Amino acid sequence: MNQAIAEHLQASYQSASRIVSVDARTVRVPLDRHTAFSSRVVVARDYTVVRVKTADGHEGIGFCYSGSRAGMLVTCAVRELFAPLLRDRSSLDVEGLWREMYQESLLQGRAGCVMRALSIIDIALWDRNARAAGLPLSRYIGATSADRVPAYASGGYYVDGKTPGHLGEEMASYVALGFRAVKMKVGRLDPRAEEARVKAARAAIGDDVLLMLDANNAWSDVPTALEHLRRYERYDPYWIEEPFSPDDIESHAQLAKRTPVTVATGEIEAGRWRHQELLDKRAAMILQSDAAVCGGISEWRRIAAAAAAVGVTMCPHWFHDLHVHLVASTTNARYVEYFPDDQVLNFRRLVDTQLEFADGMLKVPTGAGLGFGFDHAALERYAVDAWA
Repeated sequence: MNQAIAEHLQASYQSASRIVSVDARTVRVPLDRHTAFSSRVVVARDYTVVRVKTADGHEGIGFCYSGSRAGMLVTCAVRELFAPLLRDRSSLDVEGLWREMYQESLLQGRAGCVMRALSIIDIALWDRNARAAGLPLSRYIGATSADRVPAYASGGYYVDGKTPGHLGEEMASYVALGFRAVKMKVGRLDPRAEEARVKAARAAIGDDVLLMLDANNAWSDVPTALEHLRRYERYDPYWIEEPFSPDDIESHAQLAKRTPVTVATGEIEAGRWRHQELLDKRAAMILQSDAAVCGGISEWRRIAAAAAAVGVTMCPHWFHDLHVHLVASTTNARYVEYFPDDQVLNFRRLVDTQLEFADGMLKVPTGAGLGFGFDHAALERYAVDAWA
């Protein structure tokens, strides 16, 4: 290929990938039943959804959970802080755009709402580029798994009237669907009451199914966490998730030294630098970094590479529709967190295609990009504001 042809093709690619619009809106989806974690009750979920369109007509979508209220903060960051920076730029310049967005938001961001806004846009750019290439996202970024990846069924929330027996029945129902790993919540009740719940779950699923425990930042000190964990250890939990505040990395590290239960965390952590501190302090052997929170697909892949260098496993949090692609393309990723129904991860109501699963494995989508789109009727039903 001569120089003139190469330059012509390059110009064509740049012209076709020119970003012509970045639109965002907020949607609020109520939960059918009030549902509790260790330290809070959720009655509705706000999501920010984004679409990025390019001159060739291709469109990429992004999304994030933006809180149980005030999700408009994330949407505002997309519209006011980042969208003006992106218009007329090439969607192919993903890494460069990431760096510019990060620099632009140093005073407002680096975590929280602004980093979630950056994450959403980064996801949309990768999705657009994969769709334009006609490839599933997992293949576009380099798949390692042929067509299926392992998943665990996530549930076990606190609901009024739910007994340990009911919890056991719920966990057993996931096993009946074929899942060989399940997760439940802990930390809301006193140690004795929590032990009864863990005991019931283990009895219901048997000895050969992995049982993950999620504390959702329940404890404020290592002795309290140990008081709980010493009761749980006899039921062979696979991990204890988010035992402390995400800012209390030192307590994670101290707990990891004092319990045989693997510590997992990172779902609301942002940026490679904070994740590096978790790795340096050996505060977690499993990172649950969420690409819709930590800085998008671009940053998630950097974090995963750093984790691989020290033998740490990636098991990303939430949004199985997104993370199935990342687990399928990352050598040190093991599980996708999967929600079998739309009662907790009610984002499922906003998309037009659901993942297929069998025998505890998720089928990796074969359609271009993420392999699904927004259900526009659902977006209109739950919308807080209009596309803008």
